[in-house]
Amino acid sequence: MGALVRVLGINAVFHDPAAALVVDGEVVAAAEEERFSRRKHGKRPVPFAAWELPEGAAAWCLEEAGITAADLDVVAYSYDPTLVDHSRGGTDPEWERLRSTYASRAPLFLRSALPGLDPEVVCFVPHHVAHAASAGLAAPFGDCAVLTVDGRGERTSMLAGEYRDGRLTVHAEQELPHSLGLLYEELTEYLGFRRSSDEYKVMALSSYAKPRFRADFAELVRVRPGGFEIDDIDWRNWAPPREPGGEVLDEHAELAASVQTRLEEVLVELTAWLRQHTGKNRLALAGGVALNCVANTRMASESGFDEVWVQPAAGDAGTALGAALQVGAERGDPPVPMPGADLGRGFDTEHLRAVLRSAAVDFERPADVAEEAAAALARDETVGWFEGRAEFGPRALGHRSLLAHPGHAHNVERLNEVKGREQFRPVAPMVSAERAAEIFSGGPLPSPYMLFVHDVREHWRERVPAVVHVDGTARIQTVDRGDEPVLARLLDAFESRTGLPLVVNTSFNTAGGPMVDSPVDALECFGAFPIDVLVLGPFLVRRGRQRS
Repeated sequence: MGALVRVLGINAVFHDPAAALVVDGEVVAAAEEERFSRRKHGKRPVPFAAWELPEGAAAWCLEEAGITAADLDVVAYSYDPTLVDHSRGGTDPEWERLRSTYASRAPLFLRSALPGLDPEVVCFVPHHVAHAASAGLAAPFGDCAVLTVDGRGERTSMLAGEYRDGRLTVHAEQELPHSLGLLYEELTEYLGFRRSSDEYKVMALSSYAKPRFRADFAELVRVRPGGFEIDDIDWRNWAPPREPGGEVLDEHAELAASVQTRLEEVLVELTAWLRQHTGKNRLALAGGVALNCVANTRMASESGFDEVWVQPAAGDAGTALGAALQVGAERGDPPVPMPGADLGRGFDTEHLRAVLRSAAVDFERPADVAEEAAAALARDETVGWFEGRAEFGPRALGHRSLLAHPGHAHNVERLNEVKGREQFRPVAPMVSAERAAEIFSGGPLPSPYMLFVHDVREHWRERVPAVVHVDGTARIQTVDRGDEPVLARLLDAFESRTGLPLVVNTSFNTAGGPMVDSPVDALECFGAFPIDVLVLGPFLVRRGRQRS
């Protein structure tokens, strides 16, 4: 047997700095820097100060594997500054020069951040190749077609290709300035939300209206074989700009619906073209646009692929994982499918006990914490749930979650108030994999990463109103009891008390902040906001029980 090949993947320079460690093709650890720095998306408030290296995430990945920076064979950086064409549009040219300058100096920055690192082992992986690898090489199947769509890479905004025996063949790329991701970012900003951050809010808002301007955007956003063209858009033609925090008007929702619909149509045509072009039956998706679960569902149902898989950290954080997998594959390491999204930090029982004692709160260790949490949920209490390793990616999947009773409609408003979110935002259901088809239809099952939407069957809508969006859909997470035994026990215990085989699951955080990651984060969030019960591993804390 040959020596282990240790590859650390890094995403930095812009938003979502992250690190991932791959050893002999197997994912050992992956985490976003925001979970350590507590700055969401890794952004600082000062202009041009958002370029963070994932120092905390990288150091933790090495610690998790029991190695040092000197032990690394390769550091794969998910952006290649030599590919940047500063003459192309899509963003401020001066900003892009600064971005590529930072990237080109990455070996020196990384040497400072990771003492003992040989800067000669740092290599650059093109941004969309890293996205593609994060999907195609991490997917639970072998050879497949792959599509990545986002705002921009070095000079492109889309890659369409296929993986065969671990090797990527690129069939089409979309050059800038044409970009579906930037189109959606611009709309997000025009509607008063934060670009490169709040696009999911626009997707949620789009469900509240009909796409009245659909024909206009069909003319402005045109599909061609293996790509698309987008004209310059003056958003004032359809709605006034919305100030952040301002009133959401009907025309804002109609504009969101129109662009969302056109995005879906373009992606369906692109994936249908890719299906015909490659002959593959399976498709893997990544890139920020792949976090649009409504579009993902249409691609799954209308593109002709038998199976569609979306990388759970599909945004730029996932390129850290993809860069590491790509370089490992190029060096002959057969990639091992991603084991799940729980790739971040975990804490053992003694550590959790020590944190609780240090915080001077009364806590208990019930015989079965899942049973106790289910009892609290059945009483319509909210539960902060902290169990196992943290999720890699933006979705809470039962490791860093806020849970509630789905049978009470008021829990949508209640959770949005707790988290400081807009009231048009939906919350999602967590359901056992074997019960999902009984309640939901119209989307791929299983759906473990909350990246597709499903119709809620008519006779269930009145029973679980908290998880039914205005359009009758839900963004579900299915729980496999073999992979998630504690969550499965929670669902079973809740059903035995209420007759409902699902619970509300939303991320354990507040508006503008990243998900909790450490037990200290969880206790701080629990202490500051009206959450009734906190589960920390096997321990349980009830509201109001603090020692003097």
